[in-house]
Amino acid sequence: MSRSVRVVLDDTVEARAPWSHVVLTGQSLRIVDLEGNQAVDFLLYSAHDSVERYSAADTMTAQGNVYLTTGSVLRSNEGNPMMTLTGSTVERHDTVGGACSRESNSLRYGHHTNHQHACVDNFLHEHVRRDMGKRDMVPNINFFMNVPVEPDGSLGIVDGISAPGLYVELRAEMDVIVVVSNCPQINNPCNGFAPSPVRMIVTEPA
Repeated sequence: MSRSVRVVLDDTVEARAPWSHVVLTGQSLRIVDLEGNQAVDFLLYSAHDSVERYSAADTMTAQGNVYLTTGSVLRSNEGNPMMTLTGSTVERHDTVGGACSRESNSLRYGHHTNHQHACVDNFLHEHVRRDMGKRDMVPNINFFMNVPVEPDGSLGIVDGISAPGLYVELRAEMDVIVVVSNCPQINNPCNGFAPSPVRMIVTEPA
């Protein structure tokens, strides 16, 4: 970290676990992929009115691209900037792959996977802590996840393009609640079939 910033929070989120935190305007959040090839499912809400929340549609429309990279602005359902990607050592991040759920696991990989923990469970765990619920779920970002869009419009979930120590950094443009699921998926290669921990570092100008 630069000498010109102060570390406000430095957490390690264990493999498969949920996490949430309020990031204030002007603060930055760095997400570090500690062991590589780990997908981090990510949602945003206004800290003052959770009805305003991250909108994948507004974000993609405004930037004219389905992928996120350095300079991308995460916009709310009211069109307001919520966070800006100020740095990324990974080429691109996914906005369309969605969050795994017990239902989608059963449909894609067989009924025997129904008992497995999923990102939707993690999101709901943190939502309940912050007086939200299932109705507050919206399409999420998947940091570090590799979801290529094929020429025919189909999507794939393939081996990640991250590596140990790579990161994405975001600056808050408003006070936001960040909600994360450190993805527990073991049935496709988004986590290299072995979920691993990530590090969440919040800083502010010194």
